Amino acid sequence: MYWSFRMKKRLLVLFLLLNQLSLCTGLLALPLPTTSSTNATNSLATDDPADAATARISYTLSMPQPQTHYFEVEMRLQNAAGATNARKNGYIDVKMPVWTPGSYLIREYAKNVEGFVATTGSQPVKSDKIRKNTWRVYTSSDDLTIRYRVYAYEFSVRNSFLDDSHGYLNGASVFLYNDALKNQPLTVQIMPFPGWKKVSTGMKAVSASAFTYEAPNYDILVDSPIEIGNHSTFTFTAANVPHTVAMYGNGPLEYNAEKLAADYKRVCETAATVVGEHPCTDYTFLVHHTNQGGGGLEHLNSTTLQTNLTAYATERSYKGFLTLVAHEYFHLWNVKRIRPIALGPFDYENENYTHMLWLSEGCTSFYEDYILRRAGFHTPDEYLKIVAGDINGIENQPGNQVQSAAESSWDAWIKYYRPNENSANSTVSYYSKGAVLGSLLNLAILSGSNGQRSMDDLLRLLYNEYYKKQKRGFTDDEFRKAAEQIAGTSLTNFFDKGVNGTGQIDYNTYFEPVGMRLVNAGPPSTDGFFGAAVPVTPNAPTARQVITSVRRGSPAEQAGVNVGDVVLQLDGNRLTDELSKMLAGKKPGETVRLSINRGGQPREIAVQLGTNPLFSYRLEPISNVTDKQKALYAKWLYIK
Repeated sequence: MYWSFRMKKRLLVLFLLLNQLSLCTGLLALPLPTTSSTNATNSLATDDPADAATARISYTLSMPQPQTHYFEVEMRLQNAAGATNARKNGYIDVKMPVWTPGSYLIREYAKNVEGFVATTGSQPVKSDKIRKNTWRVYTSSDDLTIRYRVYAYEFSVRNSFLDDSHGYLNGASVFLYNDALKNQPLTVQIMPFPGWKKVSTGMKAVSASAFTYEAPNYDILVDSPIEIGNHSTFTFTAANVPHTVAMYGNGPLEYNAEKLAADYKRVCETAATVVGEHPCTDYTFLVHHTNQGGGGLEHLNSTTLQTNLTAYATERSYKGFLTLVAHEYFHLWNVKRIRPIALGPFDYENENYTHMLWLSEGCTSFYEDYILRRAGFHTPDEYLKIVAGDINGIENQPGNQVQSAAESSWDAWIKYYRPNENSANSTVSYYSKGAVLGSLLNLAILSGSNGQRSMDDLLRLLYNEYYKKQKRGFTDDEFRKAAEQIAGTSLTNFFDKGVNGTGQIDYNTYFEPVGMRLVNAGPPSTDGFFGAAVPVTPNAPTARQVITSVRRGSPAEQAGVNVGDVVLQLDGNRLTDELSKMLAGKKPGETVRLSINRGGQPREIAVQLGTNPLFSYRLEPISNVTDKQKALYAKWLYIK
């Protein structure tokens, strides 16, 4: 349902306010993107702000042949004089984002666009593609219709997918935009394939209009994924906010909806206690059950989760799923509202750099397990094993001695999402390192404030000061000052060694105040250490095994073993089992001979096995624990 031009002009301010309130109360504090472009060749600056204020934008989405994997999109711009250069050159540019917020990789969504056609009324209009993601339409008309098709066949949370069973949209990969009109309200009408009865999204439905939704600006459209089909749904209320869960599963899917709703509620209500305020008026989970992958992507008042068809079958898999729920749900605070200044307003055409993904993603990884502990899903002992396991993960990765958490965050665009065979030697994940840093920062604040404050208080400060009061993100320096303010002490060691450094952290300076000590139980094996990985597919022949990675400083690297080498024999014997199993029992200092094929050429390599360098950390109580340490321990692990 469209508003009339005259009514829209009179009630624009009210329209914007109601739209923002309908999505999330926090949207009133969401910084809006600027209309200026970082592209020096851009010529779309609005000549008259009043022109842009009265523009009307609408999208119609259809899928007449879902088995072909094409969405069909119609974009209509009415009264679009503010978006054109009509007074100069007479054209309008429309663009497709090259990435989507929350997934830090240039994905080139324009590669899937076909059949771009522009018309005014029934008359075709000339258009050219002038950049990889930009189409120029030559017109001075205030009423322009653009039609195009989008190939959608990547079943992931960061892209779009369409087949004969359902459709899923990540807005950045489907909807074109105009720079000068990104802040304008818009509507989306969805026309599901015949027989598909449901649409689920975080956008607000237009009253009395079937499958028509509205958003206050393009950012919110991009931040509102859409599920279309015949999926099942259930609802629950958490923190006085109604939640909807849309469940898609292309296969046998068994779950107890009552239990699942109750556990969602526990996770969500526990997460809401961290900041102490829920900024949404409603929230939507889109859950895809598939054997093709997993993961999640956060949005302002919704998230998309992908999990296995058997996610609810065992206690282990179920807790793993709840961990995913906790992670993506907690992002509605940490990232979507509590954020580094670089993460919004977004530049959809270029990388958006920050040194603080270790906080945005990594500390959310810390909270995913901390929330489950606080909600009672993990026992204190289970949680201690998780914390120690996180430390094992980064300390056993050579790249942790090469790349800092801050550098890992900055280089996400070229390294994290594009790993190669040497990544473990040269990088560390800002998720994994950030989870450890989140644990340590929480402990530093607990001990520095004598148990009066925690990481929760830091997030509350950032939420209230920067999101609600200043309506922006924070700088690296502002975050550090806020952390030290809450801790009541200097955090130089934490930032210099933990965040910006690559040396080993003195973990026990953080754990001893809560009466715990991190100890290395020794290597997981006393066998001779080889240092190269040779994965073998189950039930596959073992006679030829390919080296897929070589650990930095290992005996394999020192001997000249390369990734891609095909191992044929060990000590003159044909491989009859996995190489790692055939090496088992050999001692440090023992020399083994590999017969390999490298690029079609046979070679013999002698490798002197070394001592296993891997750590096996665990947390254990220190002796003579004081009452103060006991009290901090109880606060840390929420033991009453």
